[in-house]
Amino acid sequence: MSVPKTMKAMLLTGHGGPEKLVLENNWPTPYIAPDEVLIQVGACGINNTDIWVREGAYGASDDPDAIASFGDSPLQFPIIQGADIAGVIVSCGTNIDPSRNGQRVMVDFGIYAGPGDDIPSHDYIGSGRPGGFAEYVAVPAENAHSVETFLSDVELATFCCAYITGEHMLRRTGVSEGERVLVTGASGGVGSGVIQLCRARGAIPYAVVGAGKEEAVMAIGAEGTITRGKGNLIEAVSEITMNAPINVVVDTVSGSLLPDLIEILSPQGRYATCGAMGGPMVGIDMRRIYLKNLELHGASQGTRRDFTAVRGYVLSGKIKPLVAGTFALEELGRAQEEFKKKEFVGKLVVAVIQQN
Repeated sequence: MSVPKTMKAMLLTGHGGPEKLVLENNWPTPYIAPDEVLIQVGACGINNTDIWVREGAYGASDDPDAIASFGDSPLQFPIIQGADIAGVIVSCGTNIDPSRNGQRVMVDFGIYAGPGDDIPSHDYIGSGRPGGFAEYVAVPAENAHSVETFLSDVELATFCCAYITGEHMLRRTGVSEGERVLVTGASGGVGSGVIQLCRARGAIPYAVVGAGKEEAVMAIGAEGTITRGKGNLIEAVSEITMNAPINVVVDTVSGSLLPDLIEILSPQGRYATCGAMGGPMVGIDMRRIYLKNLELHGASQGTRRDFTAVRGYVLSGKIKPLVAGTFALEELGRAQEEFKKKEFVGKLVVAVIQQN
């Protein structure tokens, strides 16, 4: 197909509110290097990371309240965000087999420091390089993975960031068949993904969710739900599990929940976190950690191995897309405001190409 010289793109012009998102109708279409492909973006998922980067909410090691972005260095604005990309290859670099033209792909958003399946990404497409909130995106060819599936681009765009992060936590904590996993923020993108990923490996997930979302999360695969902020969390978990041990906690919230989550874990239990929506600064009794011989894991995004696992689950049908809402590219600012309300279960997606 003929690729236009300019494209529609949503630019993040600086740290701040939704007003920092500016639609550009004639932004230069990306140039592709020899080892890259150009993708016509069908859809791109919305993640909390997009909003935290816009707001500069990541803090710094010497100042938790500092305005700072994800990654190794300050962002050079304007940038095009968007990590969860699904679409079609429309042009190949000179080192890439031209037969890949026309191939449907989902993108591994990770930017890795070197080769190897188990190197965590240190940055990502949509931050360290332009992302998918645009009509076209250039990515390394190795990051564009073919998908032969009946799923739409909108459905494919629900998986990558959330599920890869979830898979990374479950793999690092060694979750195995029959183990019980407590998941906080279980109605969000990562949390709902972890519920499905637990079931895919035969583990038993229990969910901490906001009021009114219990039934929807049960339908995803939770063994039981605990309503956040209602009563004593430790007692509620004990009741719903009938005093069976919680082997692993996957925590996407942190904040004031953390001391109770540490107490809920069984001896030799494992704790993993990928977020701090409930607040980044917490206080815990360190004696509970060493006396119970607990493992603590931090997880930021994932690895090539995690992407491969998630792609396999998608293509085999072991995990299902959870599309909570779709928005046009022009509506990205409003979509992010809806995201922050947390009134949905699953993922919100930008449909760059409007799909039937």
